[in-house]
Amino acid sequence: MEDTNIDRAALFIGGEWVASRGGAFDLVEAATEKPLARSAAGDRADIDAAVVAARTALDGPWAGYSPDERAAALDRFAAALQSRAKTTAALCSRENGMPISLSITVNGYAPAAMFRYYAELLRAAPAEDSRPGMFGGRTLVRREPVGVVAAITPWNYPQSLAAMKLAPALAAGCAVVLKPAPETALDAFVFADAAIDAGLPAGVLNIVPADREAGAHLVAHPGVDKVAFTGSTGAGRAIGEVCGRLLRPVTLELGGKSAAIVTDDADLGAFTAALIEVSLVNNGQTCHAGTRILVSRNRYDEVVDAVTETVRNLVIGDPLDRATQIGPLVSAAQRKRVLGYVEAGRRGGHRLTTGGGVPADQPHGWFVEPTVFADVDNSALLAREEIFGPVLTVIPYRDEDDAVAIANDSEYGLAGTVWTTDEQRGIALADRIHSGTVGVNHYALDLAAPFGGVKASGLGRELGPEGLLPYQQTKSVYLAGR
Repeated sequence: MEDTNIDRAALFIGGEWVASRGGAFDLVEAATEKPLARSAAGDRADIDAAVVAARTALDGPWAGYSPDERAAALDRFAAALQSRAKTTAALCSRENGMPISLSITVNGYAPAAMFRYYAELLRAAPAEDSRPGMFGGRTLVRREPVGVVAAITPWNYPQSLAAMKLAPALAAGCAVVLKPAPETALDAFVFADAAIDAGLPAGVLNIVPADREAGAHLVAHPGVDKVAFTGSTGAGRAIGEVCGRLLRPVTLELGGKSAAIVTDDADLGAFTAALIEVSLVNNGQTCHAGTRILVSRNRYDEVVDAVTETVRNLVIGDPLDRATQIGPLVSAAQRKRVLGYVEAGRRGGHRLTTGGGVPADQPHGWFVEPTVFADVDNSALLAREEIFGPVLTVIPYRDEDDAVAIANDSEYGLAGTVWTTDEQRGIALADRIHSGTVGVNHYALDLAAPFGGVKASGLGRELGPEGLLPYQQTKSVYLAGR
């Protein structure tokens, strides 16, 4: 893509491009370490202006839209996103290193699909229902927008994770202030372009890239009615504390340390074929990645060898090349963090079977070799903490009960997989895993099904009909007659 016209010199507030009070910052391309573009940066005053704009829209023209009119607006929004899908996907890959073969789906076309999904859901769902009273009379149960939403999104899946909040929030009739991560600020403004094309009323969507201080100001802002956050568990806990004190609804999609249970009867070829999608997707920068591979002692050496050979042969390179399977990490800081865990694995005496450093043929960019450690105990640092990079651990287990105990022995509970040729056995094992989602012989988010975690992996659900509910509040209107 051309480097011209990707600077974003203004914020999107109240339906207009406005100068930021917080100045601007530079973004660096993950694969080259060269300057990519500049983005406007918001500060507390910009956040204040965005919240006021959202409140004005919520109490103004947006409130007059019927469900069918909101659905039509979402369809127009989806069309605007889809028309930009290829360029948006490439921009995201340049920002965060995601291989383009993945980015074209999750950053290109999936966001448009989400807006269309919630448009159809909105058309099918009644805005109210009438219920007969238990002791006479009847009740109208109405679903109303929760209000002004603060949506705070990370850099790893910037378009999809933003759309998982924007689409249901707008479907519900809310107004939104979106604070994207600075690392992927540029692509966030694509939503502003789409809002203009879709003809959304001014202030329904506001976009303010900002630092953590401004983000904290947004979370605690008295004009915000709900917070939707995706990011680290540490940040989620801090946000949850603020929202708890304010009695403010909050959805938190946080970290993970998911386990992939490979049973004795598993098809090893099928598992290794899916390994990059399940355990190393987006260069390992994925909250639901199955980075703990649990293997029966009966097949341990066989599986370690197969995983090692698969990982060793992955194609590392330019994220814009469709042949690339592993691209760079998002930043120098993230690479340093991941390499720190690799060094901790070495010091811990775990067996390094492949990877463990920076690719020799990648002199530029924040690359880390996809890495496998074997002979890891579940108590080890590598098995406990979310690394958020291409580092896998292979952990042995005695029997199914031991496998389930290891899988559940984690502060996280976002995802997991079971690999077996017996689907009913897989489902039975999935039922015993304490997490919000589990895949049997594959793992892929379903836009029509709820996604979210338990324990330190978060609160609430996104996607599916369940993803609309956090953006609505119910009102009961009691009537005397039948």
